[in-house]
Amino acid sequence: MSQKTPVDFWFDPLCPWAWMTSRWVLEVEKVRDIEVRWHIMSLAVLNENRLDELPEEYREMLATKAWQPVRVVTAAWQKHGADVLGPLYTALGTRIHNNGEGPTLEALAGALADVGLPADLIEYAEQTDFEFDAELRASHKEGIEKVGQDVGTPVIAVPGPDGEQIAFFGPVVTPAPKGEEAARLWDGTLAVASVPGFYEIKRTRTQGPDFSNL
Repeated sequence: MSQKTPVDFWFDPLCPWAWMTSRWVLEVEKVRDIEVRWHIMSLAVLNENRLDELPEEYREMLATKAWQPVRVVTAAWQKHGADVLGPLYTALGTRIHNNGEGPTLEALAGALADVGLPADLIEYAEQTDFEFDAELRASHKEGIEKVGQDVGTPVIAVPGPDGEQIAFFGPVVTPAPKGEEAARLWDGTLAVASVPGFYEIKRTRTQGPDFSNL
């Protein structure tokens, strides 16, 4: 039997774009021989040195709400292993994005309960002197350095034909494709990302993003 291709996926649980892309990648996992490996990154870390350049509403969100989910998810990873990241992300994203609960402490506590993790992990949400800050920043750095500081989450990395990883930001897609459509987007994304000189592609849009099925 052939070994599945590892797909490394960096996410911030707060980001709706990463959430949609993650649901697409899980659809791809059903129709392509891949195995997703989840990693944490942080929009709060990414933007902490440039908050003054951001709109006030976004700046306030990054300074407060953005830290709590990544702290809880990072603590769960550090105390219970990387295998909890995928299920916890699904539980948390479902509550934050699909159910409209937002990145509240109640949503965090509910997600922990959904996947059978200890309730006391919620205590890390407001731990300003975060116990696992170094591990969070190292995971974030590993992902963002693959694509550069001018993008965000998600970051995806796959093995290239020469053994080196091919990494890219996105794709930004909503709603998340399913079935064969998901597979076609995956194949096309890998095709363009594998071209050494490829940098960026954007398409014409006739309407805004569709978050109706979040």
